Order: sequence, then structure tokens, then C-alpha cells
Amino acid sequence: MAEQEPESEALEIRVLSGLHEIDADAWDACAGSGNPFVSHAFLSALEDSGCATARTGWMPRHLAIEDHNGRTVACCPAYLKNHSQGEYVFDYGWADAFERAGGRYYPKIQVSVPFSPVPGPRLLTHPDVHGPTYREALVSGLAGLCERYDASSAHITFCTETEWKEMGELGLIQRLGQQFHWDNKGYGDFGDFLADLSSRKRKNIRKEREKAKASGVALSAFTGADLKEAHWDAFYDFYLDTSDRKWGSPYLNRDFFSLLGERLADKVVLFLGHEADSPNGPYLCGALNLQGADTLYGRNWGCVERVRFMHFEACYYKAIDWAIEQGLSRVEAGAQGAHKIQRGYLPNATYSAHFVTHPGFRDAVARAMEREREYVEMEMDAINTEMSPFKKDG
Repeated sequence: MAEQEPESEALEIRVLSGLHEIDADAWDACAGSGNPFVSHAFLSALEDSGCATARTGWMPRHLAIEDHNGRTVACCPAYLKNHSQGEYVFDYGWADAFERAGGRYYPKIQVSVPFSPVPGPRLLTHPDVHGPTYREALVSGLAGLCERYDASSAHITFCTETEWKEMGELGLIQRLGQQFHWDNKGYGDFGDFLADLSSRKRKNIRKEREKAKASGVALSAFTGADLKEAHWDAFYDFYLDTSDRKWGSPYLNRDFFSLLGERLADKVVLFLGHEADSPNGPYLCGALNLQGADTLYGRNWGCVERVRFMHFEACYYKAIDWAIEQGLSRVEAGAQGAHKIQRGYLPNATYSAHFVTHPGFRDAVARAMEREREYVEMEMDAINTEMSPFKKDG
């Protein structure tokens, strides 16, 4: 079907106070099926569980555009926020500088998937319409939200490169970051992947996997109908252990995981560790992943018993095994972590775009981001040329 241009006189941008105000199929027709994190099921689970609500500082203010027939042709997940927690693209320095200069940084508008540093589309458009035109309309809608709520800025984080370039052309500030991802080069099994590595790195990974196995702890994968509430009970304890050590308080509650299993069980890949002769538990550690059309997305890890090298086994090596078996193109293992490099995960650019209302502050941030982009590009190039674990001739 040919792409449809919008009829300006019929264009209507709705502001939604929650995902319950839009039909799931209408939202997903714009979101597509490739990335589960922007699906109605995932985002509504965050709201219905109470994790992403006004009480937690994530007040839903999603945008939806309808054509003259009332069909949703574009939408985006947007939140009015009074803090910068749970975003993973850090702007604390921006907030501090603006407020020391006499400005008010909060509230702000955040276009993202709460608590999930997962790249993917953010300005969602129906495949039958002209995407750039409607994405521009969504950006205009975000500017309108800033005006309505006297917000200092709007932030579209972990967006696609296409969206990033389009928003740069619209005058938004472009920010560059990096994550470490594993790419499947047509490997038949884990051994094929190892053969691509330098001898020293290959031996190191083998030793780590052998020591993890020698611990007596085995990993089982649960997905679809195999997922039970007992699995979520165990994993939530692991999640709390990690959040207690790293953040002090958890972003996600127990209800969220039940809703995730209820609404997206076929997308969940949950690795749980147990004694090798006790596959039904008790469980000792776990790693939560979601599977998209061509990517396995690593989300959370935790344990109640420390087992040497099991974190690497569950989060990185088991994920690679799964991706190869399922014919997936990539494993994205989450934010940060230069230790992933020697395990075959190389730097990939991540993108965000920022609309800042105050002209002077906007110019200052734009200059800073230009310098930051240069640094990030140099760092990724240096890692790829000097630190890559892959054979130099490959």
C-alpha cells in the first residue's frame, strides 16, 4: 500500500493519561512486532503494576495521532517526570547547571521505555503512512507538552539512528552513547564463535565456562507456557538482591513480573540456575531476557548464592547459545560494562535527541554534546581497533 500523507485539517494529536486509553491493536500497529519493549503489553504492564505512574514520578502523557477516519497512525510513549531516575541516559549535570543558573529543570518530558536501556523505535508510525512526516508531527506534539506543563525539555532516549538523524534535522540536540552488543556472524554453534576469537580470549572463555559448570550449578531456560509463578517468585528475589546492592530500591515490583509473564510469555526467556541434579529448584540465580524479531535483549540478573563466573555464563554465554540456536542476529546485554568486550560484545552507538526550551541553555548543551559525540566516536573506534577479542585478520 502506498504511504499516505497526512491531511492537515484532520490531524488530531491526543494526549493519553495511560495505555488503557488506546486500543492495544491500534498501538501495536504503529509499534510493530520487532521490539517487545515498545509493545502495548510491556508498557501497560509497567503502568498496571504501579511501576510507571505519577506516584513513582513517571506520569504517562503518551501521544497518539489519528487520521480523519479515527485510525491511530502514530504514537509515542511519553512521561511527565520530576526526576531523572530509571533512564540510563544521564542528565543530572544538565539539571544541576540549569538550576544553579536560576532555571527550573523539572518537570521534563521523557520519551522512553521506563527502566529499560534498550534501543528501539520511540516515535512509532503506522507502516501505511509517511513515517518522517508523522514523526515530525510527534515532535511538535512533544514541544506542545513542554508548553502545556511548563517543562524545561523533552528527551527521546535510546531511539533509532533514523529517528536521531531526522530529529537532528528538526533542530533537536543529538547525543551519542554506546553499549556492548554481540553480533551473530552466521555461527552454527558456540564453537564457531570461539573460533573467531584470538587464542588467548578463546581459552579464557572456555575456562570460565568450565569453572561455571564445575560449580555444580546448571541453567535451564523457561519461556512461554513453561513459565510459572514459582519461577517469578525466585527471580524477583534475585532482582531484589541486585537492586539492593546497586541502587538501594527496586524500580520494578513483583506484580510487574506476573503481568509480564501473563502478557508476553512467548517473548520472555528466563534462565534460572539450579543444582545440576535438581532442575525443579531451589533456584540460585537467574537472568531475564526478552526476545524480539532478531534480537535477544538482556534485562536483569541476580542471585542468592554467589557462584564464580555464573554471571558471565547466564548473562553472556548462555545468551549467545540461545541466539545461535534461535537464528537471532544479535544479543544486547544492557547498559555499561566494558568487561563484556573480552567476551565478544563490541561497542555499538546508542542515540538520543533532546528538545530544550531555553535558548541559552540549549546552546550550551548543544556545544557540550558535540564534544561528547567526538569522544564517544573516538572511544568506540579505539576499542574496535585495539581491544577487540576477535582475530585481527578476521
